[in-house]
Amino acid sequence: MNSPYDMLLLRFGEFTLKGKNRNRFEKSILTHVRALLKPYPNAKILKEYGRLYIDLNGEPVTPILDVLKKVFGVVSISPVKVCRSELEDITAAAVDFIGRSELGEQTTFKVNARRVWKAFPHSSQEMNHLIGSPLLRNFSQLKVDVKNPEIELRVEIRENRTYLFHESIEAAGGFPLGTNGKAMLLLSGGIDSPVAGFSAMRRGLEVQCVHFYSYPFTSQQAKEKVIELAGILSGYAGQIKLHLVPFTDIQTSFTGIGQDNLIITFMRRAMLRITSRLAEQEGAQAIVTGDSLGQVASQTLPSMNVIGRATELPLLRPLITTDKQNIIEMAKKIGTYETSILPFEDCCTLFVPKSPTTNPNLRIVQKVEATLPGLQAKIDLAVEQTETVIITPDMQLDSEQGMKKESVVKEEWF
Repeated sequence: MNSPYDMLLLRFGEFTLKGKNRNRFEKSILTHVRALLKPYPNAKILKEYGRLYIDLNGEPVTPILDVLKKVFGVVSISPVKVCRSELEDITAAAVDFIGRSELGEQTTFKVNARRVWKAFPHSSQEMNHLIGSPLLRNFSQLKVDVKNPEIELRVEIRENRTYLFHESIEAAGGFPLGTNGKAMLLLSGGIDSPVAGFSAMRRGLEVQCVHFYSYPFTSQQAKEKVIELAGILSGYAGQIKLHLVPFTDIQTSFTGIGQDNLIITFMRRAMLRITSRLAEQEGAQAIVTGDSLGQVASQTLPSMNVIGRATELPLLRPLITTDKQNIIEMAKKIGTYETSILPFEDCCTLFVPKSPTTNPNLRIVQKVEATLPGLQAKIDLAVEQTETVIITPDMQLDSEQGMKKESVVKEEWF
């Protein structure tokens, strides 16, 4: 059966209330959509106030819909049937359109016609009845409900053609990508940080990922796991820059100094120092973390206060008051959960003390750091040796290094 859809209708979200910035936001979405449609050369974009229409011209609906659902700033998408603006054509198209829908034993519906072309001989109210009557005759399971219908068939009658649609498919929403600045995301291999990155991107931030690895203590599979997570996030951004930071020398320098309960605090402060340097190089203005208040020792309020003093950049914590189950549900929704639970450890799960402090003393932490020989030099070297790669949605990992998925939920130490 041929697709009943000829177009896709994209509706804009909350940024339409932003007045003078609206044109900038719409231009950003238009640029993003154009880039995503390059593999589909026949698809054409038609821009209207507060909307975009994608004229498919024979291109496949499903793959285009799948990529456009991930465009930030688009709140919903409706597949559209197009016909001539003649009464007979509209009623026939409506019958065909509803006939291809999944109808239950009894399905409530209403017709919501809008006569955009005022020269059309029938009013909007008349069209509601003229379209609804043949639908009732053709489909005995339909029942009219004007207040809360299961199907609301919307009909927009224009001079050149008429649009019919009734589905409203949820899209990413939020602000267009990159319209609110750039930030660095501390990306571990756990559940939380990819969700935090998604949340930040949804608010209009361009995100670059920073991952710390400790070879040989962490495996190649752990590194590939993070690359895969960045690849999933890149599906919402087109591409993502990933900075891979060697952390072994810094991490091991914190062992054997008689301050095991502070190791996590030292590690995270060093990570923030390195990330701040990378942010300066990349022109980023904030750091995003996956912190959720009270989840682990480094995420108590005293710990976050002491750790955060290591940078002057704003620390954005989108998940700070979100409970774990809600984070897991969001991870499943955006597609990162199955990768996050792969059992390959990152550096944040190594050297974890039996009793990490939940209330570190800033003065003691700073004093110990000042006595560590060569710490600043090691941080400088880590920045210098950082490997930066561009991650795109279509990147494939080496099949010989394939990763076995296991349902193991891991806490994040980032």
